[in-house]
Amino acid sequence: MKKTYLLGIALLGAVTFSFPANAQSKNKAKEKETVAVKSKSDEDQERKAAEWIGSLQLQDPAKEARLLEVVATHLKTIRDWHNEHPYTTVPAGINPLTGQRLSDLDRQIIANSAMPKTVHENLMNGLRKDLSEEQVEKVLDKYTVGKVDFTMKGYRAIVPNLTAEEEATILANLKQAREQAVDYKNMNQISAIFEIYKTKSEQYLNANGRNWRQMYKDYVNAAKARKAAEAKKTE
Repeated sequence: MKKTYLLGIALLGAVTFSFPANAQSKNKAKEKETVAVKSKSDEDQERKAAEWIGSLQLQDPAKEARLLEVVATHLKTIRDWHNEHPYTTVPAGINPLTGQRLSDLDRQIIANSAMPKTVHENLMNGLRKDLSEEQVEKVLDKYTVGKVDFTMKGYRAIVPNLTAEEEATILANLKQAREQAVDYKNMNQISAIFEIYKTKSEQYLNANGRNWRQMYKDYVNAAKARKAAEAKKTE
C-alpha cells in the first residue's frame, strides 16, 4: 500500500512538473517562429528597397546605400506600426461626415494615421537629401504602383477636353494622395487614400461647370458601345 502511494506521488510530481516544461517549450518555439517570420519580412523589405533604389541607376554606391537604408527603415516602420496597432484599437463608431458605420478598413486607416509625423518626414528628408524631385517621385510611384499616372490617364479619358488648369489641379491632388499613401501598409489602404483625393478632384470638376456623374456615365456607355461593335465584327 505504501509502495503504491509513493508511486502515485512520484507520478503526480512528474506530471505536475511536465506542464510548466511543456508550456515553456511551446513559448520558446513560438518566439523562435516569430523571430523567423520577422527576419524573413525584414529581408523582403530590404529587397524591395534595393529594387526601387536600383531602378534609379544612380551609379553611386554610397548614395544608394544611404537611400536603401532610408526606404527599408520606412517600410519596416510602417509594417511594425500596422501590426502593433490593429483596427481593433480604434473603437467602432460612425464617420461624423457621413453617419455611416466605420468599416474595418476605416478603423485600420485611422490607427495607421496616428503614426508619428517624424516617420514620414524621415523618409522624405532622406530621399530629398540625395535625389532630385523627379527621382523622389519615381520612388513614391514604386510605393504606390504608379497610381498617379494610371488615375490621371483615367481622368483624361473620362473628361472631354480636359483643360490645362483642370489637369494641373487633379494632378496636384493625386500627387498629394501618393505622398500620403506611402505611409500605409497595403494596397487596400493605399487605394482608400487615393479615393479621398479622387473625390476631391471630382468635387472640383462639379464646382467648375462639369458634371462628373454624367461624364462618367457617358464614358461607360461609349466603352460598352465600342465593345459591342467589336464583338459584332467578329461574328
